[in-house]
Amino acid sequence: MTLQHFFSESTSNELKQLKSSQQVLLEENQNLTNLNNKLSSDKSNLTSVSMALKNNITTLTAENHNLTSLNEELKEQKKNLTEIIKNMEETWDGLNVSRAQWSIDAYCPKTNAGRSCNNCQKGWNHKLSSCYAFNDAPPSSQLTWEDAREICKQMISDLTVVSNQAEKDFVQTQSPVQSGINGYWIGLRAVGVKWKWTDGSDLTNQ
Repeated sequence: MTLQHFFSESTSNELKQLKSSQQVLLEENQNLTNLNNKLSSDKSNLTSVSMALKNNITTLTAENHNLTSLNEELKEQKKNLTEIIKNMEETWDGLNVSRAQWSIDAYCPKTNAGRSCNNCQKGWNHKLSSCYAFNDAPPSSQLTWEDAREICKQMISDLTVVSNQAEKDFVQTQSPVQSGINGYWIGLRAVGVKWKWTDGSDLTNQ
């Protein structure tokens, strides 16, 4: 009786242990299942991230190509602008030399005895420390104020700015009378509501 009772009790303990082991295995299996699901989700997310990175790389590669092309275009434009500036500087230098030569020829014309310099270029009158020229054009060749000023500029001068009474009196004697009208352009114009001289100063002496 004692042996049979012991055997029965031992079998019951083994069943309990097996059930306990089974429960542990079931829990571990569930944990593994959950871990597997999480790993699958992570894999899916990593795949999406990888695809996004590949797309970004493709986009950045295209942008880098475009920037490289733009950089090459800018280099070419810079080269062209540098060439234009160089040509302009050479042209400006040439104009300065031409202007200097014109000034020498105008004020110091060549003669058989060499160069003889004058206060004013030929055909101009020296008065009040300045040189004056009056263009007595026939009616068919008379110019607007703007065109008359442009002609003056071509002669390295400008329309007269009357700075004092003495100069005003002198200028008034230079215009011939035609049909009872004394007329000539001077360096005075209306700018907005003010009369201004071509040197930027305001008219103060009417």
